[in-house]
Amino acid sequence: MKALLLALFIMIGSLNFYCQESSDKIPIAFDGKTYGYMIRVPRGTFTMGSNDSDSDEKPPHSVSVSTFYIGETEVTQELWKTVMGDNPSNFKKGDNYPVEKVSWNDCQTFIKKLNEKTGKKFRLPTEAEWEFAARGGKSGGTKYSGSDNLAKVAWYGWDDNDKNRTITTTTTMPVAQKKPNSLGIYDMSGNVLEWCNDWYAFDYYKNSPSNNPQGPSSGSYRVLRGGSWYSYANYCRVALRNRSNPGYRDFFYGLRLALVP
Repeated sequence: MKALLLALFIMIGSLNFYCQESSDKIPIAFDGKTYGYMIRVPRGTFTMGSNDSDSDEKPPHSVSVSTFYIGETEVTQELWKTVMGDNPSNFKKGDNYPVEKVSWNDCQTFIKKLNEKTGKKFRLPTEAEWEFAARGGKSGGTKYSGSDNLAKVAWYGWDDNDKNRTITTTTTMPVAQKKPNSLGIYDMSGNVLEWCNDWYAFDYYKNSPSNNPQGPSSGSYRVLRGGSWYSYANYCRVALRNRSNPGYRDFFYGLRLALVP
């Protein structure tokens, strides 16, 4: 009888583990409150990069990514304040706005404290994970994350051919107000540039591993992705690469979490 009960207990535990691991959403939660969700991105292979624009996006190359979770939205000011006890943002307009004016180094401190509170292993996404998620977990797809029409999915600065720079927005905007991409992820184009975990190298794509690339082993700059409220439309493309000193802060630098449970 004891053996039967033990076997049943193990089976239920395994089933619960499977259900948790296969969930399409995982909450970002601690102290009895939920601060957002992580969206499951199933493993897959896609063509990373582009021949459309900057040389550091070339050559387009095949990359395979293991299953991971990524933030449904950018990290909000509410979550950052709760974890860190302060709000560095330039645009302090509400808890549901993305946190900005944070450096890559600041993000590491935030993530360490968040992990202590949650018992999870949040981190920044790799550049490959970021692009795969922005493309909706598939190869090809739309020019921006979720559409070829940027206005449907992003808060951005101005259109590429507008010589008068007719500003579409002059600030960050609340997360999840535009259309999500096919995975249900919001604002991967526009709003704030998002730090990735990788060091940046201009020619990295020429030698990138085909499975779960992690970026160069060292460098001077860290990768940023996605464009921002302050960007030309072209800078919001899913293939566009950007970079900055890991200690630098600006009012269009934010972050999105990644997680492998």
